[in-house]
Amino acid sequence: MTDQHPRPDRHPEAEHHPIAVVGAGLGGLTLARVLHAHGIEAAVFDLDASATARPQGGMLDIHEDSGQVALRAAGLYDEFRALVLPGGEALRVLDRNAVVGRREEDDGDGGRPEVERGQLRDLLLGALPEGTVRWGRKVTGARPLGPGRHEVSLADGTRFTTDLLVGADGAWSRIRPLVSRDVPRYTGMSFVEFDLRDADTRHREAAELIGGGMLFALGAGKGFLAHREPDARLHVYAALTVPEEWSSGVGTGDTGAAKAALLEHFADWHPSLRALVADADGALVARPVHALPVGHRWDRTPGVTLLGDAAHLMSPFAGEGANLAMLDGAELALALAAHPDEQEKALAAYEQALFPRGESAAAESAANLVLCFSDTAPQPLLDQFARYDRLRDRTG
Repeated sequence: MTDQHPRPDRHPEAEHHPIAVVGAGLGGLTLARVLHAHGIEAAVFDLDASATARPQGGMLDIHEDSGQVALRAAGLYDEFRALVLPGGEALRVLDRNAVVGRREEDDGDGGRPEVERGQLRDLLLGALPEGTVRWGRKVTGARPLGPGRHEVSLADGTRFTTDLLVGADGAWSRIRPLVSRDVPRYTGMSFVEFDLRDADTRHREAAELIGGGMLFALGAGKGFLAHREPDARLHVYAALTVPEEWSSGVGTGDTGAAKAALLEHFADWHPSLRALVADADGALVARPVHALPVGHRWDRTPGVTLLGDAAHLMSPFAGEGANLAMLDGAELALALAAHPDEQEKALAAYEQALFPRGESAAAESAANLVLCFSDTAPQPLLDQFARYDRLRDRTG
């Protein structure tokens, strides 16, 4: 007799994707776009319900030797240039008394143009075939099926299999445990993010203080990093050397209390810098800064690899996180296109370049964190800029 009632432990056949990318951030989308440009399709899975489920926020300086290389490989360089914020490469470095130690204007000739992260993500999304990204598909884990195949489980109870699984899912990657036991560690520093909206009208003093680009206001173990965004908004990060658990007190929903707690750390700073906190619009968001060990790497594991923060999470003080994620995605795609029938050879070649590149950037980031918030800050940063100036003058 035919069994008309399947047993409870019997599951529907899992769908299969030759290439599955977990994470629709800049790295995962760059991978999918460059693969598509070479006639190779990939399925991208993301936990967000849609592309607009949450703000992407923040300005990114896109570097000539990494992010811009990736955008050229994706065939999107000209479209990217149209998104660049005029004047965004301007820079100011202040001390705790708001004394300006360095001022750079944006003359349009710099190699690190600024673009808003959400706009860049939208550019990549718009360059992919409809349906490439599976929204609302939160990955909860993955297991090897061998040889080189993996099964991925989703929060909705479904699963899929794949011949190539790419973890582009950030700091707390669900794919990383397939290749590495390392986990991110707290760096000792936390950011508190907030905005000042309609700055040129409502926050003129802050707008003048920050200028058209990036501001560093640094002291011993703390400081402010801020930048202008295309919609006349100022986005500010207050940086603090605090225990990791300190951040939990900021997200209580009581904005007044959060401002008061933050201002306690800047009690003897210049009033114009304290006003950035006092005048903030909307909620304050705490973000403890984590990093993987410098030099994080893994043995070649068939059928799986990582990119971006999943591979080399670092603090933001080298400005390389998004740039490297995009370059990782582009280089992985190019390696796969160059070895269409030799996937493991492609992955080995990709990781051979990935590991030293990530290690170098992570070491620079860790060193810059110490430099920016030393006991004599911002002087070490100013000295570093002066060395760059001398080197540029010698080399022309």
